[in-house]
Amino acid sequence: MKKISILLLVAIVLTSCVSKKKYLALENENGEIKSELTKTKVEKEDLEGKFAAIQERVDQYNTKINTLASLNTSLNEENNSKMENVAGVAVISNDTKTKMRETLAKVDPALVSEAKTLKDSMDLAVSYNLKKKMDTSTFNEDDDIAVSIDETVVMISISDKMLFNTGSYRVSNKADNILQKLADVINSESSIDVMVEGHTDSRSISTDKIQDNWDLSVLRATSVVRKLQHQYNVAPEKLIASGRSSYQPLVGNETSEDRARNRRTRIIILPNIDKFFALMSAEN
Repeated sequence: MKKISILLLVAIVLTSCVSKKKYLALENENGEIKSELTKTKVEKEDLEGKFAAIQERVDQYNTKINTLASLNTSLNEENNSKMENVAGVAVISNDTKTKMRETLAKVDPALVSEAKTLKDSMDLAVSYNLKKKMDTSTFNEDDDIAVSIDETVVMISISDKMLFNTGSYRVSNKADNILQKLADVINSESSIDVMVEGHTDSRSISTDKIQDNWDLSVLRATSVVRKLQHQYNVAPEKLIASGRSSYQPLVGNETSEDRARNRRTRIIILPNIDKFFALMSAEN
């Protein structure tokens, strides 16, 4: 009996010793783990701090890049919008010159080859765009309508037979087509002003209502202006009526053919060239 008790006591003591050793080992391991965790947290916080610093630098670089890009865009826009003097009669921007080159690519190369200066090229491009806008293909350009440029002023010369009956200042209905197209061009851009000039041949005229060619030329210009205003809704403040009588002939007045050329109405359009190209390019 005593032997059994002694053996049991020895077993209990041995068991207690083993458990305490394991406890101490586990406690030591736990301490090491906590220490490692603390170290890891410190390293994590250090890495997060470094990452935040790097991110801040990246953001600063991105801000600089965006600022430089914006500045570059602004400089390009400023450069493109910078106005250049053309032969002392007009100024155009780089944007307009770009549009002008795009237009000239559509023009007859033979005509382009004759344009020796920037002004020549601009006149040719304006004329091309306006003819396209006016759609003069339905008219005989030699006899009915002609578009020309003089110092960047666009001039459309319309023959007498297209607008009036012989000796009359009342606009005929056959003029509706060309006047509608003309009104579309005028109404499409607020900066355009228009002068309507009446021209006659040298033969004298005198009736109850018309004293001479001065009267006839002015009455014809006024009739066109009134029709543009009332029938085609052109703002009257953009219109000027002018009579030139017979004193600015295109050719002599010796033959009926030449007199017919001199009897004409000239539409003078004074556009802002930059806006004119913007308008015409939008239509192409």
